[in-house]
Amino acid sequence: MKTNKDGSTITIPVANGRPGERAAWLLGNRAVCATLPLPPKEVRRLVLLGAPGVGKGSQAELLHLWCGACHLSTGDIFRAAKGLPPGERTPALESALGCMARGELVPDETVIAMVRERLRCLRCAAGFLLDGFPRTVAQAEALERLLKADDLPLDAVLDYELDTDQIVERLAGRRVCASCKDVFNVKDKRAAAGICPHCGGQLYQREDDRPAAIRVRMETYHRNTAPLIQYYRQRGLLLTIPADGTPAEILERSVAALDAHPHPRSANPNGSASRAG
Repeated sequence: MKTNKDGSTITIPVANGRPGERAAWLLGNRAVCATLPLPPKEVRRLVLLGAPGVGKGSQAELLHLWCGACHLSTGDIFRAAKGLPPGERTPALESALGCMARGELVPDETVIAMVRERLRCLRCAAGFLLDGFPRTVAQAEALERLLKADDLPLDAVLDYELDTDQIVERLAGRRVCASCKDVFNVKDKRAAAGICPHCGGQLYQREDDRPAAIRVRMETYHRNTAPLIQYYRQRGLLLTIPADGTPAEILERSVAALDAHPHPRSANPNGSASRAG
C-alpha cells in the first residue's frame, strides 16, 4: 500500500489472475484465458509509451496489480508466435514475423490486423494496458475507431520520460546469459564475475546495448514517436510521467496523474465491456 500526497492510499490488490494468463491476447481470439478477471470498480483503459530502457514493462506489471487491467504487449505476441507451428499462425502473424526476420518494420496494416484479431481483449471487463501499440498515428487512429465502435473510451496515455544519459547508463550495464537468456545488470553482485548465477552460463553484452547504439535507438524512437505524442496531446489524453527513481515512486506518480485526470465513462459499461476469454 502506498500513500498519495493528499493522504489517500494506493491499494495494491491481488491480481485478477496471474499476468502470464493472457492466452486470448497471445494466441488470438480462438484462445480462452485460463483465469477470467473480475470487473474492478473503475475500469482503466490505458496506452503506455516510453523509450527502451525507461522501465515501461515494470510499470505495466505494477499498474496491473494496482487496477487489475491486463498488460497487452505486442512484443509478447511476437515472442509467442515464434513458438507456434506455421499452421497455427494467422496470415497477419506470418507477415509480421517475415518482416522481422528480414529486419523490416512491420507495416501499420499488419499490426492493426493483429490487434483486430484480439478485439475481445480490448473489451475485457478488467480494462487494458496497451504496450507497443499504437506506435504510429495511423495505428492510433485505428485504435480509436475500434474502441469507438464498442463505446470503450480510452482513459489516458502514460508517456514515461527519462533523460537519455540515464537510459544509456541503464542499458549499457545490461548483460544477457548466453544459455538461459536471463538478464542481469553489472551492478548485480551475483553477476559480477560474468557468470550467470542461475545456470552458470557466460554473460555477454548485446550489440544494441552499447552506448553508441543506444543513442541511435533513442534518436530514432523520439523522431518516430513525436507525431504520436502530439496526436494524444491534442486529444487531452497525454500524461507525462518522469521515470526516474524507484519503480514504486514512478507508480505513485502514475496513479497521482491518473487520479487528477478526468476519468471517461462508457455510455454502456455493462454491454460492450464484456469479460474476455
